[in-house]
Amino acid sequence: MKIFAHRGFSGDYPENTLPAFEAASKLPVEGIEFDVQRTKDGVLVVHHDEKIHRTSNGKGHLKDYTFSELRELDFGSWKDKKFKGIQIPTLGEVLRVFKDTHHLLNIEIKTDVVDYPEIEQAIMEQVDYLDMTDRVIYSSFDHVMVEKLLRVAPNNTTAALFEKILVNLHEYGEKIGTKHLHISLNAAKRGVIREDIQKGSIFRVYTVNKIEDYDAMEKLGVEAVFTDVPDVLLKHRKNKS
Repeated sequence: MKIFAHRGFSGDYPENTLPAFEAASKLPVEGIEFDVQRTKDGVLVVHHDEKIHRTSNGKGHLKDYTFSELRELDFGSWKDKKFKGIQIPTLGEVLRVFKDTHHLLNIEIKTDVVDYPEIEQAIMEQVDYLDMTDRVIYSSFDHVMVEKLLRVAPNNTTAALFEKILVNLHEYGEKIGTKHLHISLNAAKRGVIREDIQKGSIFRVYTVNKIEDYDAMEKLGVEAVFTDVPDVLLKHRKNKS
């Protein structure tokens, strides 16, 4: 079962920042997950929440800031004072961290709350420019976006994200055109996906931080887990082998 570092090595570093990604790039995990949004002046940046108050000393929606305004903010101190002054990274900066590594990159496109017209095209252009297309999984809670990606880039791996516990996910995936489905740990623990896996759906589960949950997902047959503590799960996996 594959391990993806969720928002980089977010257990030990501020999530979705260059230190978190640089630390994750040195780990033998299979993949890295991160989120992309767009600034007021059109710069693609890596950040999870639509609002910035949780992870910075700013407030309000990210979309209402220019890139230079965001760069003036502190995106590290919320985690620990030793990370004071860490800046929000651009998509290009994050991609370049992994340009010469082995890692798969799961790029979550954040359009389910804020509408970023044509953001998927801008993201794909940067990925293609760096010749990293075959290493990228696109995902989104916005299933209209998922369908659009499947149309404009049918050779790309695109996954539908789900927050709630649902049934018949395999049939839903077939309807929108993807077998790649990303679901919450709570949903996966209900066991409703066992039959979907047998039908050929590929599941990746977020966010798995406990060893017992890792073992349960492995037993269930999911393809990968997203974790904030990749070091813990890597050690556990190595000890099991």
